[in-house]
Amino acid sequence: MKSKKRWFIQSVAGLLLTGTGLCMTVNACFARFAGEDWFWYGTAALLVFQAGLCLVIDGLRFRMKENF
Repeated sequence: MKSKKRWFIQSVAGLLLTGTGLCMTVNACFARFAGEDWFWYGTAALLVFQAGLCLVIDGLRFRMKENF
């Protein structure tokens, strides 16, 4: 896969996962305050958020490597 295409796909996927993870985390917080089960959903939300950050950072690494 070409570097530009890989950078674009990783960055977009990372941003989508980051936003999804944040929304899931807020939803888990609301579930916690409502007295519902929230622990495993909140844990999965943080995993999704961190996976998104990793993809964005890895995409930036490829982008920076391309410029040098």
